[in-house]
Amino acid sequence: MGRSTFDATTRPGPSAPGLSTEQAAARWERDGPNTVPPAPPLPLWRRVGSQLRDPLILVLLVAAALTAGTGDWPDMGVILLVIVINTTVGVAQEVRADRAVAALGALAAPAARVVRDGVERSLPAAGLVVGDLVVLGEGDVVPADADLTEAAGLLVDESALTGESVPVDKAPARDAALSAGTVVVKGRGRAVVTATGADAATGRIAAMLAPVSALTPLQRRLADVGKLLAAAAIVLSAVVLALGLARGQSAELMVVAAISLVVAAVPESLPAVVTLALALGARRMAGREALVRRLPAVETLGSVTVLATDKTGTLTEGRMAVRRLWTPEGGTEGEIEGRTEGGTEGGTETAGAGPSPALAALLTAAVLCNDATLRHGDEGTEETALGDPTETALLSTAAAAGLDRDVLRSRTPRIAEHPFDSDRKRMTTVHRNDDGTVRVICKGAPEIVLTRRIVDADPVLLHRAAEQAEQWARDGLRVLAVAGVEARSRPTVEADEGAHPGSGPSANADTDTHADADAADHDERHLRLLGLIGLADPPRPAAAATVAACRRAGIRPVLITGDHPGTARAVAAEVGILTPDAATAPVVDCREGLTEEQAATGSVFARATPADKLTIVKALRSRGDVVAMTGDGVNDGPALRAADIGVAMGGRGTEVARQAADLVLADDDLDTVVAAVEEGRRVFANIRRFLAYALAGGAAEIIVMLLGPALGFPLLLLPAQILWINLLTHGLPGVALGGEPPEPGAMERPPRPPAQSILGAGLWQRVVRVSLVLSAVTLGVAVWGHHTGRPWQSMAFFALGTAQLGVAIASRARTGGRANPLLPVAVAAALGLQVAALYVPVLRNLLSTTPLSAMELVTVTAVSTLGFAAMAADRRLRPAPGPPGNQGLSTRRRRDQVV
Repeated sequence: MGRSTFDATTRPGPSAPGLSTEQAAARWERDGPNTVPPAPPLPLWRRVGSQLRDPLILVLLVAAALTAGTGDWPDMGVILLVIVINTTVGVAQEVRADRAVAALGALAAPAARVVRDGVERSLPAAGLVVGDLVVLGEGDVVPADADLTEAAGLLVDESALTGESVPVDKAPARDAALSAGTVVVKGRGRAVVTATGADAATGRIAAMLAPVSALTPLQRRLADVGKLLAAAAIVLSAVVLALGLARGQSAELMVVAAISLVVAAVPESLPAVVTLALALGARRMAGREALVRRLPAVETLGSVTVLATDKTGTLTEGRMAVRRLWTPEGGTEGEIEGRTEGGTEGGTETAGAGPSPALAALLTAAVLCNDATLRHGDEGTEETALGDPTETALLSTAAAAGLDRDVLRSRTPRIAEHPFDSDRKRMTTVHRNDDGTVRVICKGAPEIVLTRRIVDADPVLLHRAAEQAEQWARDGLRVLAVAGVEARSRPTVEADEGAHPGSGPSANADTDTHADADAADHDERHLRLLGLIGLADPPRPAAAATVAACRRAGIRPVLITGDHPGTARAVAAEVGILTPDAATAPVVDCREGLTEEQAATGSVFARATPADKLTIVKALRSRGDVVAMTGDGVNDGPALRAADIGVAMGGRGTEVARQAADLVLADDDLDTVVAAVEEGRRVFANIRRFLAYALAGGAAEIIVMLLGPALGFPLLLLPAQILWINLLTHGLPGVALGGEPPEPGAMERPPRPPAQSILGAGLWQRVVRVSLVLSAVTLGVAVWGHHTGRPWQSMAFFALGTAQLGVAIASRARTGGRANPLLPVAVAAALGLQVAALYVPVLRNLLSTTPLSAMELVTVTAVSTLGFAAMAADRRLRPAPGPPGNQGLSTRRRRDQVV
């Protein structure tokens, strides 16, 4: 659907009536709604198809076909049931997550004030068209891309697009372009819409969100395992077939045995284990206000090697707060959230003792020269701020110091003002005193206010103040200088008393402009320096702890922001992204160019555009890192989609960010990311735990079938007996292993190397060692039974199944723990069925078994405990790799250590 191009020659003037209803309707019909085109809903059959394309499901489908070929309908039914359950759970989770994200977006559906037919009215933002005249005020979200036609002290927060915390001053003559999704924090204005929907800023960024079809690390690893198992099973089964035929066994019997071994080699419960582990992880994360949009994303977080995070609203609170105060008399004082930290240079402020006279004068001036408002809520609710974030921060600090804003403003009412703009870089207000004199206050950029033209002070004092301001700026603070005079005559007072701050343009604009300039020139002279105020967007309380937890877990944190390099450095140092030994590391300024090497190795990136963030994420992934990207703004959307795992803020985050993410934090708590990483590692550890258990049993079954003929047994186990053992051991006990708790110290180890196989880090060696013990137990029992004239085949059948169940118990994350009661219950049930296979007539006929005597049963059971002992000893003697001392290893070195 095409969009019209706005013609600047048709821009409406200040008194224009806007579009007519008929014009708007025609343009809406032509251009469509002012919304970002949503991704088309995924049909159910596509969701099902994506689940069935999973490599393990494909292996299971082959296994089902093979069992059908043998006429083993019960086992085929069991395998198909596993496939159906796995597919159902995966599809249901995707649908539930998509609905929850849609509900979050519906809560944020914006409205707009529009002039139509000369009348101002409120409309859904989706109804805007190119050429509409929109009216903007404090707190309004800009509903579409637009150009200003009128403005009075207009400040716009563009952090959702640029990442810059400080609002931008807007005026028709300069910086007149407004972008959709930005927020008016101060002033008012009118603008004409220039682009809507897909052509607006949010739509253009959303267009960068190309679908990502790459497999997750878990899916890649499981696909490799599936290929390996399939090849090994086919080769070994062919060997068993050949050996049996060579010994004169019937072709039909050996073909059935070979197919049974193929099924034995495939851990058919693995998809169910993976799905259950992921679903349990998703449920636990939902309890922590984290919405998982795709089940594999749970495990992906556990594999993360780099956490790339936005600054504004993610590491920081997304608001301004006073961090430092300086007065000529008292020196430097620290003020964070209204609590005095201490001081230097000639004076300190004691917490709880009330402000010093110099500090009280500075804060009083900050309250009076201020257009923001703090609205107190009901009892038990927080106050809300309305206005420029910088000015609301000043009010909050003054209130914390005990100054009553309403009292101060009532005693010295404002009678005139000279508003802030990007040319003047200062704001000046005039207030009436009781004695008829006036009080003048000026606040603004230090390089403007700290001049002899405005401040009447000793040059040494001005130089000292300028040095202090420069130091704060290097530390990443936004600095305001405040000056004033408490009593002065002002001949123009009476003429100004009728004026209201922020009133609209008069009939004679040129005369007013000259008069305002003359008044400002008179007011902004011979003022006394009151002090400096340093502000910043404070880090979130959990940010430093989150970064520290990531470092302990071997995850490298990276900061990517659109903010100034000084601000980026200060925040990175405060939250721990820049460690003390790397405090002098360069901050990459993306406006100066971004090389691939910088993108892959840098720790702090400033002035980054959405395209830069995308470049950084792609560069990190290209060198083998598994990247998690957190963010909340429209500008974070492309990077969230390109990362291995995108994490969006659900409450404060934009719809573009939420739709691009794999994980949405509904409570905007960054600490949940650490919990999610632990859940991911728990899932991965449980999958490896099941693989060690299942593959050891499968390998033992193949070994005994290969070595049986060499020991004089024509066919050690019948095909039905092999499938029965698989059904018991890979069924409930295997699935129950997916619910094991995290291992102790899981977050004190580095992440798995991205290139490492899921059987790496010594797991396949463990499989070999344990399978050899299981094979020795089974073959030993069979040989003993054969030489003593006992039912050797039934004894071997019972020993192999029971020994595998012992391995399951020994595979627990915490021996003797009660965190996963399902596992011992499942093992007990499987053991009961294994015993029933020897004594229940129906099962005996199905499996061709013979009952064992009490002595035989006890003896075989005792010997089978060697399965438990083998796994327990192997885990104790060869614990999981990755001790706490390894977390300093680089990603490249960890990749070189793959087993």
